[in-house]
Amino acid sequence: MVPSVNKLKGLLLCGALFWLSGCTSGAGRLPYDAWWLGLGAPHYMEVWIETADAVDINDRAFRRAMSGVGGSSPKNLRGDPRGWPEHPGAGATKRVLGADLTRLLYVRWQSLVEPQTYEAYIVIPKATQQAMLKGEKAFCKFDSKWITDYRNMLTVGLAPGGIARVWLGGQCLKPIDVARVQADVVEVGPSGGKNEGRYALPLKPAAKAYIEKYGIPYGSW
Repeated sequence: MVPSVNKLKGLLLCGALFWLSGCTSGAGRLPYDAWWLGLGAPHYMEVWIETADAVDINDRAFRRAMSGVGGSSPKNLRGDPRGWPEHPGAGATKRVLGADLTRLLYVRWQSLVEPQTYEAYIVIPKATQQAMLKGEKAFCKFDSKWITDYRNMLTVGLAPGGIARVWLGGQCLKPIDVARVQADVVEVGPSGGKNEGRYALPLKPAAKAYIEKYGIPYGSW
């Protein structure tokens, strides 16, 4: 069951107090120092991530585990934003230090191409949590070595229409599908309604040119 907004806010407050206390342990049984959170968007479908928060299996919250710009806009309209790549990259990433296995992600973002503001609650299945603990033999092409790798990278793809798609991958392991979530529109608009409806950034010239020529490929994500 997805927690209510008020419950999430309570968890996030506890997370803030947790960090203020100076306690940074919590990876406990993880076979690595920390897991990674990555966010991105299809080519030209630029986003501004207001916040990406995580709640671990011990109900500790980690606020703003990620924020900022997401997406890339190749020049000369060489990119293709339709659908998701077969092997999605990690996007812009950040280590979530001190967290145990995650059970919930909350993402609030501005879809700059529409423009629209969305929020999504993403429940991480137990099967995904268990996969994050399992070491697998993997061949790394970049240095031609076999290693024991772990799927410790959660990647969230954000697309127009409020689509959030999640994968779990590792440095040298193929990503696996985790979830596809339909986000809700944030009625107060960008920046919590505190910015008079203004969005964080203008579109880059390449993104604007793509949208003007081809439009937004709704339904492909």
